[in-house]
Amino acid sequence: MTTIVGIKATDGVVLGSDKRASKGFFIGSKIVQKIVKIDETLAVAIAGQLSDAEHIIKVAKAERRLVELRRGFPLTVKESTRLIANLAYSGLRNYQPYYIELLVAGVDQHGAHVYAADMSGAITAEDFASSGSGSPIAYGVLESLYDKDVKNEQASEIATRAVAAAMERDPGSGNGIDVLVIPMMTNGVAA
Repeated sequence: MTTIVGIKATDGVVLGSDKRASKGFFIGSKIVQKIVKIDETLAVAIAGQLSDAEHIIKVAKAERRLVELRRGFPLTVKESTRLIANLAYSGLRNYQPYYIELLVAGVDQHGAHVYAADMSGAITAEDFASSGSGSPIAYGVLESLYDKDVKNEQASEIATRAVAAAMERDPGSGNGIDVLVIPMMTNGVAA
């Protein structure tokens, strides 16, 4: 139970999340970080079982680094998302599913990208996305405020408003908002 959002902007990507971790009907923590920065160009927002997501991200970081070392250049955002989704799918295939939904967002030489990934191994490219128990409410805000010409600063405000709206009505979301901005790359590095 959570609310995460991802927004693709003309000058980067934005991820937003609430900070509440639920244990059934009990609030287990009020300070959980649900956005994990993989590096300066890629981050993942987590909805679902936190331990499953942390495991997938830890393995994905290591695998991603190995692939980059072997081939001599970095993975694109889509390749990184596919790697993460394949790891999630491997659990499903082994009858030990990872109970997660992830938003993978980042920038590469092809631009800014937001992908939704889940335990089935499916990935979808989106201009904006939301996941978690508060996502139906967040989508209402995203649908009404998103514009393809949005900049990072405006996207940060939209992400904040979407998560805040979800926190007003969803008991699984709350206790503050985290927002991460990844700007477009200049000369091969994030600006």
